[in-house]
Amino acid sequence: MSSANWWADYFDSQYLLEYEPLFSPERDRAEVSRLIDILGLPSGARILDVPCGQGRHAHLLAEAGFDVDGYDYSAELLDRARKRGTSSRLRYRRGDMRSLPTAWTGRFEAVLNLFTSFGFFAEPADDRRVLAEFARVLAPGGMLVWHGASRDGVMARFLVRDWWQTRDGTLVAQERTYDALSGILNVSSVWAGNGRRGERAHRIRLYTPTRLAELCADAGLIVERSFDSFRDRPLTRRSSEMMLVARKDDSE
Repeated sequence: MSSANWWADYFDSQYLLEYEPLFSPERDRAEVSRLIDILGLPSGARILDVPCGQGRHAHLLAEAGFDVDGYDYSAELLDRARKRGTSSRLRYRRGDMRSLPTAWTGRFEAVLNLFTSFGFFAEPADDRRVLAEFARVLAPGGMLVWHGASRDGVMARFLVRDWWQTRDGTLVAQERTYDALSGILNVSSVWAGNGRRGERAHRIRLYTPTRLAELCADAGLIVERSFDSFRDRPLTRRSSEMMLVARKDDSE
């Protein structure tokens, strides 16, 4: 797989192991509780989680009474999500977020794009296409909640190298470089332990809040609120993660 399409086979069991320290039931529940507060939607409202990964948010949102669709390209992560459970209120589907199902036009009260799940594609035009798809499947007045890295904050405290250990004793180390002209963050990972070792890389385009708000506006989504990640405090230039809440024009 070329580096341009790193995302096509990256999200697998190794991904889950590598980022294991960031996944916990307590964190998932805290994040979903915050999302419910931000959305302010009634029980039964239709929500799209895209990409949904292993279903850690989608499952809890359905548990809370919402009607949830999860959409992701990774067959392996979707399998993990389905094993957590599905129901009439929780469905999973595989596909590319640049092309959401035609039947979903105007279907959802909210679209969630969480955990730095944007900027994967080699061409910036594809990021614009993703936002246009989010806007298309939102009902008039519907909300997009976007959560991910904020370029300003990442650069303010740029970490070239770090490492950590997973529960099974695997040591994971990452090295990062950043291209200021393209806005691309390149991440190389190596791991060893538990009888296994390997290496691979991924890349992601980082955005400033200003630029992302402009791209949203081009797609008909107006950013109304911004936060320092999932925290209930304002976004600042030193926030390494941001959450933007945008609304689709309800006159459509």
